[in-house]
Amino acid sequence: MMQRLLTNAGPIAHLAGNGPIKGHVYDESSLVADAGMAILVEDHIIKKIGETEELESEFSGAEKLNLEGKAVVPGLVDSHTHLLWAGDRSREVSWRQKGLTYRQIAEKGGGIGATVSPTRKSSDSELAHLGIERMREALRNGTTHMEAKSGYGLNTETELRLLIIAESISAIQGLPSLDLTWLGAHSAPPSSSIDAYFEEIMSEQLPAIIEQGIARSADVFCEPGWFNIEQTEEIMKSSRAGGLDLRLHIDEFEDGGGGQLAAELQVSTADHAHYTNDDARAAMDRAGVNCGFLPGTPYSMGSEYPPFGHCLDNDWVWTIASDFNPNCRTLSLPFISSILVQRNEISPITSLAACTRNSAITTPHPSGLTHGQITEGGIANLNIVDGPWWEAWCLQPGHSPFAATMIEGELIFH
Repeated sequence: MMQRLLTNAGPIAHLAGNGPIKGHVYDESSLVADAGMAILVEDHIIKKIGETEELESEFSGAEKLNLEGKAVVPGLVDSHTHLLWAGDRSREVSWRQKGLTYRQIAEKGGGIGATVSPTRKSSDSELAHLGIERMREALRNGTTHMEAKSGYGLNTETELRLLIIAESISAIQGLPSLDLTWLGAHSAPPSSSIDAYFEEIMSEQLPAIIEQGIARSADVFCEPGWFNIEQTEEIMKSSRAGGLDLRLHIDEFEDGGGGQLAAELQVSTADHAHYTNDDARAAMDRAGVNCGFLPGTPYSMGSEYPPFGHCLDNDWVWTIASDFNPNCRTLSLPFISSILVQRNEISPITSLAACTRNSAITTPHPSGLTHGQITEGGIANLNIVDGPWWEAWCLQPGHSPFAATMIEGELIFH
């Protein structure tokens, strides 16, 4: 049994509690502990939190690390990533600047289809190497757990292969844990149509995914011009019948009715949700459906941001994630959060909750232990801020704000 005692912490934004944090946070005192506390970690679990002097006396034999007043926040939880793909679509930025829409870029040979070919051609080792390097970058920016989707194979063979590779790298210690999602219904593969591919998914690919048993969840890109409401509903219901949890991409480019479907199906989270109407947002919230905002996408595309503040005003639950993908190539949740705090007037505590305690509800830790908060009995995932104020975690875009990250009890210095 290994005991490690982190002493003399600055303020600890622990965010401990049950359920999601909803609405505006006007009093942070129940979510942030004053400076001077200590955290006892036993193997991979947080065993006790208390005053430094008290814990130093009680656990005198523990290995000690003096934080010298540095603030502490939970390990960050990235609840929407496209981790495994190959290729480079940088040329598309000039097409966007010329006014081409996402759909027009896809028709021109860009978009998802342009990533599918190099992904299919890459070896297992090449894709695993890409995934590991991306996980290391996420960890450097404080992420200790990631939801990771397939979706750039768009045929049964490659979708199965992507999940096998993801499962293999998820076993590597000292890297973020992974929660795996099948996103075969991402787009039509090159030289095919949505309708034809939908039939292939239902008759061949989804049964194979269920039989494989690696993915915990299923996801569909439900958007006009991609998978329609009826197709999405059929894929989701068959996925649920096969034992998969449900997630959705909805309303990224327009209100296509995805929010109402998400509410009716009671999926765990409906992401993007940029243009979802208020009635659908309210229905989602009543049904226990999380609204997963992905601010990096409008940042990358140069479009307006979704209505974060409006959702707070209505006490609707929402999260943020990186949406790491070929067009949004960031794995820094501190950067994503700086978009909210420094460009959208969202408080640092609300932004932190959106990628820790709230997002952890949509993507459980593989151990079954509580994560996304610093609490006794929870997994020992936390970040040591490189300074005395916890708010600095989201105010340094372009740089990691963390001096160190503890992941499952292992301390990694940056």
